[in-house]
This record gives sequence, C-alpha cells and structure tokens, in this order.
Amino acid sequence: MLKLYHIVFFVSILCFQSVFSQVTESTAELIIDARKSKILTRFTPPEGFFWVKETPGSFGEYLVNFPLHPPNFPIRDYRKVPVDSQNKHIALLKIDVGDKDLQQCADAWMRLYSEYLWTQKRFDEIGFEFTSGQFFAWNDYRKGIRTREVNKKVSFYDSGITDDSYSAFREYLNIIFRYAGTISLDRESVAVTENSDIRTGDFIIKPGSPGHSVIIVGVATNAVGKRLYLLAESFMPAQDIHVLKNTANPEISPWYQLDVDAPKTVTAKYVFRPTSIKRFHAIK
Repeated sequence: MLKLYHIVFFVSILCFQSVFSQVTESTAELIIDARKSKILTRFTPPEGFFWVKETPGSFGEYLVNFPLHPPNFPIRDYRKVPVDSQNKHIALLKIDVGDKDLQQCADAWMRLYSEYLWTQKRFDEIGFEFTSGQFFAWNDYRKGIRTREVNKKVSFYDSGITDDSYSAFREYLNIIFRYAGTISLDRESVAVTENSDIRTGDFIIKPGSPGHSVIIVGVATNAVGKRLYLLAESFMPAQDIHVLKNTANPEISPWYQLDVDAPKTVTAKYVFRPTSIKRFHAIK
C-alpha cells in the first residue's frame, strides 16, 4: 500500500511539473487565426493555457474584444507612412493614430482607456494630469475650457465655446497627449505587486523623457495558475498601436511571461529596467 502511494505521488508530481512548464517545453504549433478580427479570437493561447475570462463591461473585456486590421497590415505613422521597422509586431489595433506626432507610448494607453469610457458613456471619468501636475478633464473641455502655453507654461482659460461632439473629444485628447506622458501616467497609477494580480489593461512603464510603456491586452492562464500575456504599444514617431511579437522567446511568441519582481523585462523594442507594472488609479 505504501509503495502504491509513492507511485501515485511521483506520477502526480510529474504531471504537475509537465503542466507548469509546458509553455517552454511544448512543441505544439501556436495558433494565430488571421481570419479572425479581434484579439480574443485571433490569438489562441499555447497548449495547456486558456484565456482568462474578463469581467463583463470592464476595460479588460473592451481590450480583448478590440478589432484588428487584416493580417500583414503595415504599421504607419501619423502621416500614414509605413515605419521602417515592420518585423516586430503580429497585429495592429484598428484605431487611428491621428494626424499629429502626439499619440505615442503612454498616449496609446490613455487613448484606449478614454475610448472605453466614451463607449460606456462615463464622460465624467475622462480626465488626466499633465506632466506639470495640472488636471484636465473632458468635462472642462466640452464646457469651453482651453489651454494656452506661454514660455512653456500651460494655463487655462474659458473660450466660451461648448462642444460635446466626438471630434471635440479627439481635440481634447490631442491636448492630453501633448502635455501628459509616461511621467504623469506613472504618477497617476498604483503598482501591481503580485503576479496573480496582473490584469488586462495594466501596463509596464518606465517614466522619463523619453520613457516608454506597453499595454497588457490579454491574459491566459493554465491549470496551476501560470500566466502569459499579450502586449501592445505605440512608439515614436506616433504610430499605429500594435501587438508585439516576443522576439526574446519566439517559442511562445506573441505571448510573454511577466514577473513583477524581475530586474528587467525584454520586449520586442524596449528593455524595461526594472519591471514596473502599474494600474491606473481609477481602475479598481
């Protein structure tokens, strides 16, 4: 009876190790269905992993269901000119980049979050700090408040022009992109300190001038809780938001492994030192 117990225990340990490590040992071909038009349907997690179910109505659900351009669509900058590097992305989010060199890395997250709030009609929640610390809300802009810059200092004034149209909303966002960035977004966010708490909609960020950030646009898990992530970004110059390949670990590309305690995280275009994963303060 004791021998049988040892055999069962040994087999259980082997099964556990196999499930836990299969992301690096599996030779199964990763499934990317180019016919599908959403993040959730185009990318199938590696063998043994499955999509984490997002809360209905959440920012995470909005992101995993975000529409994608057809496969092989090139990354274009704000002038609609293809950028030089076209080999480090696997898909493009179907959203414009604007016609100015503004919607870059941190701005891409702010754009997606603002668009989410807009679709939810949660207009009162749209607002961000500038790098200077000044706060500017969509509600202020639509009621006529505008910005004026003198000697690199921004002040507000009442234009008397009220406009709550979507085109005005985009003009408001361009102001946010001009005066906010990785420094302000980092300041307005809280650290994710546990790997088990990393969620779709969080971001990896290095504040600075320049800094950088990438957005977590999907999470998969396996039976023992190991997780994998899809990452998206914009870059300089302002360009289409794109899902990154994992050039450092092509066996699981485009999926990434993340660790909040890692001294660095290597993405296709940037190395984050340290690994700072954060969540916007308004997302609970």
